[in-house]
Amino acid sequence: MIWKEMEDYVRIFDTTLRDGEQCPGAAMSEDEKVEIAGHLARMKVDIIEAGFPVSSPVQFKAVERIAREIEGPTICGLARALRPDLEAARDALKPAKSKRIHTFIASSPIHMKHKLGKSPSEVLEMARIAVRMAKDFVPDVEFSPEDATRSEWEFLRELVEVVIEEGATTINIPDTVGYTTPQEYMDLFRFLKTKVKGADKVIFSAHCHNDLGLAVANSLATVLAGGRQIECTINGIGERAGNTAMEEVVMALKTRKDTFGVETNIDSTLITRGSHLVKTITGMVVQPNKAIVGANAFAHESGIHQDGVIKNRQTYEIMTPESVGLKSNRMVLGRHSGRAGFKDRIIRMGFDPKPEEIDNAYNRFLEIADKKKEVFDEDIAALFQSEISRSQVDETYRLISFEQNTGSDKTPFAKVNLQIKGETKVGEAKGDGPVDSIFKAISVVTGLSPLLSRLVISPVTEGTDAMAEASVTLEDGERRVVGKGDSTDIIEACAKAYINALNRL
Repeated sequence: MIWKEMEDYVRIFDTTLRDGEQCPGAAMSEDEKVEIAGHLARMKVDIIEAGFPVSSPVQFKAVERIAREIEGPTICGLARALRPDLEAARDALKPAKSKRIHTFIASSPIHMKHKLGKSPSEVLEMARIAVRMAKDFVPDVEFSPEDATRSEWEFLRELVEVVIEEGATTINIPDTVGYTTPQEYMDLFRFLKTKVKGADKVIFSAHCHNDLGLAVANSLATVLAGGRQIECTINGIGERAGNTAMEEVVMALKTRKDTFGVETNIDSTLITRGSHLVKTITGMVVQPNKAIVGANAFAHESGIHQDGVIKNRQTYEIMTPESVGLKSNRMVLGRHSGRAGFKDRIIRMGFDPKPEEIDNAYNRFLEIADKKKEVFDEDIAALFQSEISRSQVDETYRLISFEQNTGSDKTPFAKVNLQIKGETKVGEAKGDGPVDSIFKAISVVTGLSPLLSRLVISPVTEGTDAMAEASVTLEDGERRVVGKGDSTDIIEACAKAYINALNRL
C-alpha cells in the first residue's frame, strides 16, 4: 500500500476478522474469513487486521491465506510483545505484498499490576524489544499501549517515545474497555501529538470499544485532534458491547466533511453488502434501528416524514440510500418476475453471481414468492447469500421434507426426510419444543449429536409472512462450525441451518 500522505486523509483499519471475531458466537471459518477479506479489499479499506496468528493453527492459516490471496490493503497480524507471537505474525504475513505487525502491551497501572505482574520499567523494556524485533521483520509496525485511556499520561508519553525510537510507524491509543469520553480522548491525542518526541513521524490511531455507547463519537473526536487512522469493524461487532462501527465512521466523515475536513478511501456503496455478508456469516443480528445499515435506517413511516421526503428527500435524509448501496425505494419482486429481472436485481445489489448460483437462487426465489405476497431486496440478499454458503460445502445431508406436531398440551414431535448421498432416510423424535424435536429427528437420521452452543433466529423483513434467517453453532471436540438457513417457516429455517452446520462438520 502506498499511503496517501495528505493531512486530510484518514486510514480505515478494519479489525472485523480479529477483534470482531472475538465477539461471543462470531467465530468464522477460514473460507469465511477470506470471503470477508475479499469484500473489505473491494471496499478499499487501507489495512485488514486478519487475525492473531500465534493464538491457534487455524488463526495462523487464515492469516496466511489472506496474506497470499488478498491484494490491495495492507495485511496486518496481531502479536503480543513476545518473541513467539512476533515470529508467528512474521511467518503468517510472508506472502503479503504489503504487511504490518501490530504489537501491544498493557500500560495502565491496573493492567500492569494485576494482569502482567510487571513494573513500568519492565513494560518499557518489553515494548522496546518487541518493536525492535518487529521492525527487523517488516517495515510497517504498529504499537498499542493496551488500556491507554486508563494509563498515566506521562508514562504513556515515555512509552510512545520509546517505540517511536525503535521504528514504530503507527501509534494506536486504544480505549480497551470503552471508558473514555470524546473530550477526554481528544485531549489525550493532543497531549501526545504535542509532547511526544518524534510524534510528527508517525500516524496516531484510535481503537474504541462501545461499553458506554461512545465508540464512534470517541473515534471521530480523535480526527479533530489530529488522529489519522480509525480502527473499526463492520456492524460494530466485537468483544462485550462491540467496537467502533466502520459504516458509521465512514458515513459520518463523508456526510460531515464540513466539520471534520477529511476523507477516506472507502467505496461506501459496498457498505450494505458488507454488512449483510458479516451478519450472515457470524449470525450476529443487526438491530433494525442501527445507524446506516439497520432495516429502518432509510425507512419513513410517519405521514409528516413521508410527505417531506416525497417533496424533497433532504427534508429527512441527510445521506442517500444509494450512497451506502441501497436503492431509494425497496424493490418488490413477485412470482411473475422473470429470471433476467432477478439476475439484474442480484447484480445491482452488489453480488457477483455464478450461473449455477443464479439458477439455484432463482428457484428458491420462486418458492418464496409462492408463499409470501412481496419479496423485498432483503429477502433476495438473504436467499442468495444462503445459496453461496451452501455452494461452499459438500451437501452430504439435504432436507427433503419434514412434519411437525406440537401444541400447548402435546409433546412436540418431528419427522424428517433427509437425502444422504442419494438415499432418502427418515427419522422421528420428540423434544422439548418444535426446534428441539426437529434437531433430534435429524440426529436420529445422521447419527450425529454435536453440542448445540448457539441458535439465533431473526426476521429478514417485517410481517407475518417475513422470511426468517437461522444461524446454528455446533461444537464437536475442538471443531466449531456455523450453519445458516432461511425460509418463510421458522422451523424449516432452523432445520436447514442445523443441516448446513452438519455438512460443515
